[in-house]
Amino acid sequence: MSATLFAGFARTTVPQTALRRFLALDAVVTTGNGLAYALFGAPLGRLLGVAGPTLLELGLFLTAYGAGVGWLASRRRPPVLPVKFVIEANYAWAAVSLLSLVLWFSPTTAGAVWIPAQALTVASFALLQQLALRATGSGTQ
Repeated sequence: MSATLFAGFARTTVPQTALRRFLALDAVVTTGNGLAYALFGAPLGRLLGVAGPTLLELGLFLTAYGAGVGWLASRRRPPVLPVKFVIEANYAWAAVSLLSLVLWFSPTTAGAVWIPAQALTVASFALLQQLALRATGSGTQ
């Protein structure tokens, strides 16, 4: 990804600011998704073809996880190891979401669209966070 394109996504050329923004966006989306699953698990479960109790549990987890990501985003310099954990967890979430379509869930049409869409969104957060971390000079192997 070119530096110009990356700076456009982040709306800044300062890598630390870009990282914090991508973490913050991840936190808002994850927490919002978690709250929706926790509060409206039964109707969303019917819509998506996923058991309501499963969505409730996922919702509680996502709400707590999103709050943790938000805390990282609030740091002037987010600690590298927790950021790497978020990146890896996001990639894992995306992969497990796609696997869930064939291994565990029998989604409705809406679920068959929603689950891959949210997996792509989460994988995109991971990629943007990874690029931003690398740009800070802290994310190199």
